[in-house]
Amino acid sequence: MKTNIGVFFGGRSTEHEISVISASQAMSAINRDRYDVTPIYISKKGKWYTGNALFEIANYKNIPALLEKCEEVYMEPVYDDYNLYRRKKSMFGSNIVTKLDVVIPVLHGSNGEDGIFEGVLESIGIPFAGCDTLSSANGMDKITMKMILQACDIPVVDYVWFTDKEWFSRREQLIDRIENKIGYPVIVKPANLGSSVGIGRATNRTELIEKVDDAEKYSTRIIVEDMVEDLQEINCSVLGDCDDYQTSVLEEPIKSGEILSYEDKYMGGTKGAKGMQASQKRIPAELPESETKRIQHLAGETFRVLSCHGVSRVDVIVDRKTRNIYVNEINTIPGSLSFYLWEATGLPFQKLMDRLVALAIKRKRESAMKTVSYDQNIFSMGRGVKGGLKGGLKK
Repeated sequence: MKTNIGVFFGGRSTEHEISVISASQAMSAINRDRYDVTPIYISKKGKWYTGNALFEIANYKNIPALLEKCEEVYMEPVYDDYNLYRRKKSMFGSNIVTKLDVVIPVLHGSNGEDGIFEGVLESIGIPFAGCDTLSSANGMDKITMKMILQACDIPVVDYVWFTDKEWFSRREQLIDRIENKIGYPVIVKPANLGSSVGIGRATNRTELIEKVDDAEKYSTRIIVEDMVEDLQEINCSVLGDCDDYQTSVLEEPIKSGEILSYEDKYMGGTKGAKGMQASQKRIPAELPESETKRIQHLAGETFRVLSCHGVSRVDVIVDRKTRNIYVNEINTIPGSLSFYLWEATGLPFQKLMDRLVALAIKRKRESAMKTVSYDQNIFSMGRGVKGGLKGGLKK
């Protein structure tokens, strides 16, 4: 029997539509001679659906009509139960739609890329591609990520972070700190979003207040970073696990303004969104060999110290004046799964999907060798129960 791959996408996220595009590309690249594919679409309300209509990207123009052709499903939060169940129970026959063997999450942004969905998969115990709960959460949160990178001597730009409540309760002190530590211009970002959502540039106090007020609409945690004015953005993809990985060729995205926008990333100058591969870029990036190797090294180190897995994309900033290089962020589920970078490196999209499945199965096999519990029952040890447990348990 073929391995059945469950591809999850959509989700309760500002990057919902981009997730649909990336998943459509990924499902088209999976070798159907080796694998069956089950699409699982998560709506913006958080409901799960499956059905063959989900394979056709044109159907997403009318979501209500699309969902009429699909079946609402769910998985039980029970370890080792890989079944996909019907929400509406059938009078006759099985309530199981199918059994999944491996999951490939293609959920960009909040509630999917940030460890929340990965935690569900880990609770079930099903093999899945990509980062686990911890590395997903650390990679998604720009504040935590920078703290870890700094501790591991990986260069990042100066920054100040705070919560939305802090912004409203002691705004003047935070502004003074930003101006004294960083100075203008700065970049203001929600801490846990991607795709350039909620990001803005500020060159003075008035603009700073405006941009933070906008960013806090999207996140409870805000980060303000030193802006490298004459910058060159470079991206590098990493594939494998934190102990054994490889890096791709580099790309230089071409932006239309001072900040790479949502439209730059996903519209690519066309009338319809096509995913990250449609954006304007140079592949490979035109850099000296020494800088190329340095960026690939930093991308690999970022992947390693965050304990990443599967395929990620690391975005760096090069200061054109000083040629200093800073890691900007990691995308643990990158747009289009960075397949275009791997194709330029010599790994076709279909082979990339094969690698992701193999990595998922390998991690599951290795984790099964670890001890997760002791074959002992302290409640049968009378003395320990009587005197050693807090809470008043007695024989």
